[in-house]
Amino acid sequence: MNLSAHHRIPRRTAATAALVLAGLLATAAPGATAATAAPAGPGAAARTTAAALAAPDIPLANVKAHLTQFASIASANGGNRAHGRPGYKASIDYVKAKLDAAGFTTTVQQFTYNGTTGYNLIADWPGGDTNQVVMAGAHLDSVSSGAGINDNGSGSAAVLETALAVSRAQLKPTKHLRFGWWGAEELGLVGSKYYVNNLPSTERAKLSGYLNFDMIGSPNPGYFVYDDDPAIEKTFKDYFAGLGVPTEIETEGDGRSDHASFKNVGIPVGGLFTGASRTKTSAQAQKWGGTAGQAFDRCYHSSCDGTSNINDTALDRNSDAVAHAIWTLSAGTTEPPTGDTYENTADVAVPDNGTAVTSTVTVSGRTGNAPAALKVGVDIVHTWRGDLVVDLLAPDGTAYRLKNSSSSDSADNVQTTYTVDASSEAANGAWKLRVQDVAAQDTGYINAFRLTF
Repeated sequence: MNLSAHHRIPRRTAATAALVLAGLLATAAPGATAATAAPAGPGAAARTTAAALAAPDIPLANVKAHLTQFASIASANGGNRAHGRPGYKASIDYVKAKLDAAGFTTTVQQFTYNGTTGYNLIADWPGGDTNQVVMAGAHLDSVSSGAGINDNGSGSAAVLETALAVSRAQLKPTKHLRFGWWGAEELGLVGSKYYVNNLPSTERAKLSGYLNFDMIGSPNPGYFVYDDDPAIEKTFKDYFAGLGVPTEIETEGDGRSDHASFKNVGIPVGGLFTGASRTKTSAQAQKWGGTAGQAFDRCYHSSCDGTSNINDTALDRNSDAVAHAIWTLSAGTTEPPTGDTYENTADVAVPDNGTAVTSTVTVSGRTGNAPAALKVGVDIVHTWRGDLVVDLLAPDGTAYRLKNSSSSDSADNVQTTYTVDASSEAANGAWKLRVQDVAAQDTGYINAFRLTF
C-alpha cells in the first residue's frame, strides 16, 4: 500500500448535510465558555425544509480494512478468491455479514459454471421507490493466480463501504438502492449475466441505472469514466472536475466487465476504472502523475495483486466518487430532527493546530434529564476535517466524543447531526461544543451549534 500520512489532495466542498450518527461516550475536561444562544422555540426544526444531501466522505481506512480482509481470506484459502474456490465463498460471507448487520436485505443467488457452484450477493436498502432502482456493483472474484486486491477487491470494497455509509446515514433516497457483488466475472461475466437473465422484463424496466466499479485503485492510476449513459457519465465527470482531476473516456475495459451484462439488455450503465495492462502515456503521466511507459497495473491478473498493489489516492478519490453518484442519482434525503431546538450561530474561529475552542447554548425551562436521543447539530467550516476532534460537553463537564481526528479523512467541513445518549445529564444548563484542530496547515471556524430535545 502507498500509505501517506496526512497526504493532501484536492477536495470537493461538502454541502450541508444532516446524517444521523451514533455519539460515542468519551472522557475529557470541560472547555471555556462562549456566547449564549436562546432556544429557537418548539417546532422550529420541524419547519426545516429537507434538501438533497451531499454524500459523506468515505473513509479510506475503512475501504482498506476490507481489502486487508480479502487478502487474509485469500491467504487462508490457497492464495486466491476465484470462482469455485473456498476463498470466493468466504468473501461472500464476509460482505454479507457486514450488510446484514447494517440493516440491508441480502440475497445470495447461486448459479453453476464449469461444474462448480458460484454466488452473487444482492443487497437492498429498505425504502425508496421500487419502480426506480439505482444499482451499484462490482465483481468479487479474483483470478486463480492471486488475491485480486485491485482486481477487484478495490471496487468490491468501495461499493461495500458506500453501502455501509448509506446505513450510517440512515439515508432515505427517493429511488430504491440496490448493491451487487458478482461471481465468476473473470470467466466471462458469468454471475452478472445470470442475474440479468433471470430478472423478469418488468424488473429490468425498474432499473434506472447500473453503476460498475472494476479496478479503481490501480498503482499507476488513470482516471477513466464510462461514456455510456450521459447522465451517469456527467455525474462522475462533474465530481472529478470539482476535485480538479481530469478524466478520460474508458476504453480498455469496454464490454469486458459486468456493466456489459446490463447494457446488453438496455439498462443505462456507467462506472469508473483506473487502468489495467495498458501502458500509461507521457501525456497521461503529465496530467495524472505516475510513471509513463509503465502499465496502469503491472500486477494485473498476477500473483502480486496484493495489498501493496493499491494507490491510496486513486482508491480514496474513487470511493468518494461511488458515494457521490449513489447520493446524487438516488436523490437521497434524511429527515430533519423534530423537537425544541436551542442554537448558537455566532462564529468561533478554530486555531490551526491550537487549543480547543467552544460554542455554547444555554438550555432552561425544561424538567428532568436530557433525552436518550439528543440531536447535536454541528456545522463547522474547515479545509481538512480530519484535523478536528469534536466533543459535546454537558453542563457538568462530562464530555461525549462526537468525532476523532483522522489523517485519511480528506474532505472539507463537518456538517452533520449526531445522536447522543445524554439521559444521565440534567437538561438545563450550559452545553458546549468543543472543537480542537490537532494538525497543522488548515483553518476553519464553528459556524453553528444546535441541540434538539
